[in-house]
Amino acid sequence: MSGRGWSFKAVAAGIFLLVFCSFGGLGLAGQQAGAQSQLGAAKGQAEYVIGMGDVLKIMVWKEPDLTCELAVRSDGRISLPLVGDVQAAGQTIGGLKKTLEQRYGKLITDPAVSVMLTQSKSRRYYIIGQIKQPGEFPIDFPITVLQALAKSGGFLDWAKKDKITIVRRGEEGQESILPFDYEALVAGHNQQQNVLVQPGDTIVVP
Repeated sequence: MSGRGWSFKAVAAGIFLLVFCSFGGLGLAGQQAGAQSQLGAAKGQAEYVIGMGDVLKIMVWKEPDLTCELAVRSDGRISLPLVGDVQAAGQTIGGLKKTLEQRYGKLITDPAVSVMLTQSKSRRYYIIGQIKQPGEFPIDFPITVLQALAKSGGFLDWAKKDKITIVRRGEEGQESILPFDYEALVAGHNQQQNVLVQPGDTIVVP
């Protein structure tokens, strides 16, 4: 095997281990990786694009009566005390914070608004098959297929790692099948297959 192949295999294996440790909290390395993951998650949440069904917690500093936790309605709006309906879907968390500060600023002096995503229900993916932790997962920040597999705890003994597929539904409802060969990836081949997971994707590990 070429030096390049061995190098990429080491890097891919390292990424898999780091992501696994950050979610599993195993030892000091896991705690450090977890801290880095939290920083990335905080940044990712500010850039997260809100969708229908997402649950948000809105807080206004020194105004406890305005604190509320609510889901984004099917029309993309939320209803808040004093300011009424506000368009939330399509905005980032940071963008909605600025919008609410402008709206509340007409009624309150220098409002400090905090917006938190408490449940991500509009952006989710699924993993099924020969994986340790199958199920439904939120996309809180960009995540690749390799990272998603690590987040699910890795493979079961009989997993066909070279036959993984990603089932993806297009904007018009049509389904496409994307192959993912883990064995080839860690050997340094077909690196472009490690795509970002999209909302609605189903990763199948046979």
